Amino acid sequence: MDRMSLLNATESTFSTFSTFLVTGIPGLEAMHMWLSIPFSAMFLLTLAGNITIMLVIWTERSLHVPMYLFLAMLAASDLGLSVSTFPTMLRIFWLGAREMSFPACFIQMFFIHTFQDFESAVILAMAFDRVVAISKPLHYASILTSGVIFKIGMAILMRTVAVQVPLPILLRRLRFCRSNVLSHSYCLHPDIIKLSCSNTRINSIFGLFVVLSTMGLDFLLILLSYVLILKTVLSIASHGGRLKALNTCISHLCAVVLFFTPMICLSMLHRFGPKLPSHVYVLIANMHFLIPPVMNPIVYVVKTKQIRDRIIKVFHRKGAEES
Repeated sequence: MDRMSLLNATESTFSTFSTFLVTGIPGLEAMHMWLSIPFSAMFLLTLAGNITIMLVIWTERSLHVPMYLFLAMLAASDLGLSVSTFPTMLRIFWLGAREMSFPACFIQMFFIHTFQDFESAVILAMAFDRVVAISKPLHYASILTSGVIFKIGMAILMRTVAVQVPLPILLRRLRFCRSNVLSHSYCLHPDIIKLSCSNTRINSIFGLFVVLSTMGLDFLLILLSYVLILKTVLSIASHGGRLKALNTCISHLCAVVLFFTPMICLSMLHRFGPKLPSHVYVLIANMHFLIPPVMNPIVYVVKTKQIRDRIIKVFHRKGAEES
């Protein structure tokens, strides 16, 4: 058999797929209907919490200050991330519908990673806000003007779109013939390229560049921000003053922990950890994508008196009108 015939025979053993199959939670397929109840509750809570925060900040002019404008951006990214992930999961749990076309999968992947990167950048911007508020309180209003906030928001948007647009474009050149079963309930870039039988070197290198230049860089700059904050706080003479300054960072620290901890744990487990059941990796990934959109509104409402008071005021006003 000549070389050409051998290549043709080899290629004929593969079947090229035209759709992907997303996965629920491996090993817990029998419980999918029951799992849909807490996941549905989480989705509704995410929608209610983030939309409420955005509406309250939008309607209350007294909240049109940098800290709350960044919080509105965080709520928008959380809302986008949850809308990009939850419906696919619930579709699996309710209907057992796992099939996704390539274009639909690539579009979902684009929006998931876009909102993921956007949230990372917003959390960094919020860290910068805390640095200015604590280090230069007298110049806070003059440094973080409305124009500066707008420019920061546009820079975040442009950076995110610039690095994410090439990902689905580069995926379109790949063939998928080894398997079409994805490891998660939604489409993620590393998960997709693992299934390709084409050369994915460019995709892998560019994907790694995107992660390091966005979330990796953001995390390092957030750590640097807290080094500067601690340096300033330790220079405050009174114990009460130090506690007051640190207390303004608690909500933001919770957002940092909720967003980055599952991602770092998952990365470490994949590279250095023991071999664990597949559902453990899926659950940790779900924590990264699903928990922050649920918990961030709760944390900020509980810890931020101004937001809490405005929400109570709105509901009290509605109750008075109905009565």
